Amino acid sequence: MEGKIMQAIQAKYSPVAILFADKKPEGAISFQEHKYGCVAAMLSAASKGRTAAFDRKTYGCPGGGVGLGFGNCYTNFPGGIENFLSNGNPAFCETEFGRRIVKQMPHIQDGERYLKSPENAAKMIESLPMQDAATEYVVFQPLPEVPAEVQPQVVVFFVNPDQLTALTVLANYGRETRENVIAPFGSGCQQVGILAYAETAAEQPRAVIGLLDITVRRFFPKDILSFAVPYKMYLEMEGNVESCFLAGREWQELLKRNADD
Repeated sequence: MEGKIMQAIQAKYSPVAILFADKKPEGAISFQEHKYGCVAAMLSAASKGRTAAFDRKTYGCPGGGVGLGFGNCYTNFPGGIENFLSNGNPAFCETEFGRRIVKQMPHIQDGERYLKSPENAAKMIESLPMQDAATEYVVFQPLPEVPAEVQPQVVVFFVNPDQLTALTVLANYGRETRENVIAPFGSGCQQVGILAYAETAAEQPRAVIGLLDITVRRFFPKDILSFAVPYKMYLEMEGNVESCFLAGREWQELLKRNADD
């Protein structure tokens, strides 16, 4: 599935299609069952040509399970997810179980401090558009490898500031409104997963800017963000490539300076 957008913006990394599937693709990489792993690492691998697959035993971490769409995987988070995201849970870390867990997850003690209080964090978690995938697998596949007859849920681009600018303009090009791209707070996997999935049901879905999660930034170059587009919107944007600014002088000048990097 070669795309016009992909060619027009000349992104360094392959766009990634997020698919729901009942069969694991041949050759797909996965985490070991019930072992820790970060979904963002698999997203990075997919942007470089690998296919990754996740199921309810191999989503890597509770946040990854939530982000991919395997339901509320936070229910048994050790020490409470609301504490982990905010000020930590020192009392839990003094228990025998807590002492074992904190060796692998030190932020349980002092918290990631991404939200001001456990109460704020709990409200944020309640607001997430969680869903429970109806399929066995969620798959990350490089867009060029997706057969033409397959319909992804979301297409994720990995872009520098100039390319992000182009995609934002293109996302608004065929619309009569101006808030067609959002940058919601959430984990990196939520920003390409459930937060983007939630847009698929809208009459005019919005694109989601992501990789705005400090924890996952290390998996990507410092100048790269994600731009997750619900498939319906992706087709709309693809259809507008040939008539829009992407063939114009201003964009071609920006392409030249990116080619020099």
